[in-house]
Amino acid sequence: MTKPTLPDISRILEAEQRIGAQLSETPLLTVPDLDAAMGQSIALKCESLQRTGSFKARGALNWLLTASEDELTAGLVTVSAGNHAIALAWAAAMQDVPLTVVMPEGSSPLKISRTRALGAEVIVQGTIQQAVARCHELRDEKGLTLVHPYNDVRIMAGQGTVGLELLRQRPDVDRVLCPIGGGGLISGLGLAIKAQRPEVELIGVEPEGAATMFNAWQKQDASASLDSVNTWAASLAPAVVGDCTYAASRQVVDRIVTVSEAGIREATRRLLTEARLYVEPGASVGLAALLENQVLPAPEKNTVLIITGGNLDPEQVSQCL
Repeated sequence: MTKPTLPDISRILEAEQRIGAQLSETPLLTVPDLDAAMGQSIALKCESLQRTGSFKARGALNWLLTASEDELTAGLVTVSAGNHAIALAWAAAMQDVPLTVVMPEGSSPLKISRTRALGAEVIVQGTIQQAVARCHELRDEKGLTLVHPYNDVRIMAGQGTVGLELLRQRPDVDRVLCPIGGGGLISGLGLAIKAQRPEVELIGVEPEGAATMFNAWQKQDASASLDSVNTWAASLAPAVVGDCTYAASRQVVDRIVTVSEAGIREATRRLLTEARLYVEPGASVGLAALLENQVLPAPEKNTVLIITGGNLDPEQVSQCL
């Protein structure tokens, strides 16, 4: 297998220029109440406040704005548990491009309804593995263009703009804790940060029940798939990563830790109550890693948590309070 060509800092800077007219910089917040509870200062990069409710808008818009006419003519197809679906539906609607999304059963009703409200056709089918298979069938049957939710260099370059913003907002950052689903975000922001500040420690965080990238690392195989995934943090639950995100993660991620379901719920509760941020479970795993001492306290270090999304079903709030 040929080694994928990863986006360099120039491509990420170009992506920022390209998407800047439609997407605003998200805030980097410090929360004294949360700092007091944790015994250290923590900054929160609030991608939960981005358009469409997550960082995914960055990659989706960058993909659409760099797509060829041939890629767009027949329409697009993707598979997603939700945030990529909403983001791509939003970007496709702006370009008047038809989109079909396959989502696994059990996906968030909020994310399904928001994706449909933006004009996409949504098919809810099976497990994540079965949803992926159906997505590939639709691509082949109808000649649609597949927009991969994370294993795509244009998607990764868009997500990398999070890292550019973070370094402007906190030039003296020492370590960054970033959730990993398929790895598009940690790959993109890692490439952006390490190109400018290679000494920054980048720590990936996955749920114990969906440690997909960690599994690929252990087996030294980008195609290593989990037999099943089981986590409340549905946005972090692909069964397999990909050659691009695997290669980038090995280049820029210093280590990966995993957190328990109880830790995810407690971290989500604290972000809802002490930080007053409306966040989804997948966004809280960085805080869970600190709560469970998977990442040890370091009051002397400037620590940033990437808060990836805020598309939380209201019904889920009671599950962590």
